[in-house]
Amino acid sequence: QVQLVESGGGLVQAGGSLRLSCAASGGTFSSYTMGWFRQAPGKEREFVAAIRRGGIYYEDAVKGRFTISTNSAKNTVYLQMNSLKPEDTAVYYCAADLSFTGSPNNATLYDYWGQGTQVTVSS
Repeated sequence: QVQLVESGGGLVQAGGSLRLSCAASGGTFSSYTMGWFRQAPGKEREFVAAIRRGGIYYEDAVKGRFTISTNSAKNTVYLQMNSLKPEDTAVYYCAADLSFTGSPNNATLYDYWGQGTQVTVSS
């Protein structure tokens, strides 16, 4: 019953910034584990970041550049992306896990997914 809608993707120059948003509805937002994944053409879906009660997690490739955060009043999760690189180009997906207990980097653990938003970084 959970619906996730991503927004905020676009085209930016290398070194620039974007903020992605994921609006959640249909459940208790504060109890979710929320994750961001990305998928480039010809590549597998890759974990980017996740946040839940008691923990925040990042893939090594984005540590120090990306920040995941939440706004409970708006039922929204954000991914602030700074110092973007061409290799960050991908479709970015928001995901929700309603019963998360293990490692957040396994996409099979997530119950709901958004439609994705395209991020393109030019050099």
